Amino acid sequence: MKQEGKGKYVAYVSTYTMGDNHGIRVYDVDVEHGRFVEKDKVEITNSSYLAVSHNRKYLYSITDFGVESYRIEADGSLESINGAPINGMRGCYLSTDYTDRYLFVAGYHDGKLTVLRLREDGSIGEITDEIFHKGLGSVAERNFRPHINCARMTHDNKYLLVADQGMDHVNVYQLDAVRGKVVLADVLRSELESAPRHIKISKDGRFIYILHEWKCFIDVYSYEDRDGDPYFEKIQTISTLGGGSRYNCAASALSFSEDYQNLLTSNAGDESVTVYDVNQEDGTLKLNFCLPISGTYPKDAELFPDKRFLVSLNNESNTMTFFKVDLENGIIMMNGPEVKVNAPNCIVFHKLA
Repeated sequence: MKQEGKGKYVAYVSTYTMGDNHGIRVYDVDVEHGRFVEKDKVEITNSSYLAVSHNRKYLYSITDFGVESYRIEADGSLESINGAPINGMRGCYLSTDYTDRYLFVAGYHDGKLTVLRLREDGSIGEITDEIFHKGLGSVAERNFRPHINCARMTHDNKYLLVADQGMDHVNVYQLDAVRGKVVLADVLRSELESAPRHIKISKDGRFIYILHEWKCFIDVYSYEDRDGDPYFEKIQTISTLGGGSRYNCAASALSFSEDYQNLLTSNAGDESVTVYDVNQEDGTLKLNFCLPISGTYPKDAELFPDKRFLVSLNNESNTMTFFKVDLENGIIMMNGPEVKVNAPNCIVFHKLA
């Protein structure tokens, strides 16, 4: 098996702040032994999601009042740059375009997409566009109005994919890279009450993976730009539960391994993590394993850079659990004691220069 992940890494973990105002934890990553050592913590309220810029110089975080930016130092520690409001309720997800000129913020609570300008020094500038999703979905529990959960650019930097959990579709917006404006170009419609939550894109940009929270499956689409128009074709739907019942379960995390050979998701209720092998030719997924994570509500999970270990962020049991991974035999084994972390939300591995 090809071993990626050579070099030194840090891990950034975002948390809700209940009695502790340090919403980001910084860990040195022991790649060889599959463990973390805390090195720093950052004062920020309710950091619900993190993103590192594509030039690997800056980290951005959701916070109660909007978004905050940090410079990533040589040792992986964070230096605050600035913050900016988003003119709406607290966001749940953020990402940058592939030129690091714009920051996209998804608003679950108010169904709002916010686009902000990024400056060359990594600081956050003014809002360039704001879009409130509208409509009425299935009138059942919370799924009756727009709830934006994710916003990610296609790798050619042409289209912004915005998952609306409440409306059961993904809006495809064309980005005006000069003005920072977006215009609706297409809609990918999901099953009723499936709740699209997260989106990932293959390394070569040809395949789109959409995770559906309520019905616990991933839709795989091929993607190409045809003379200025986006074209998508669904090629696979696969369960996140490895054949188990989806009753009282909710899919949560979605992440690629560093080499893009594996895709990982996690399931609340089932309290499991699922890893797929990715066919590099046609983009389809094959189940490798679906196994328990020894915690409650694995809100995020990641394979270590060399894929020999795995970490699960268990939001409701306030823990991180660690596992040895054997992808050839489709098994994981506990790797040391759990680490206490208050309501962890999101994890990002970052390779140091």
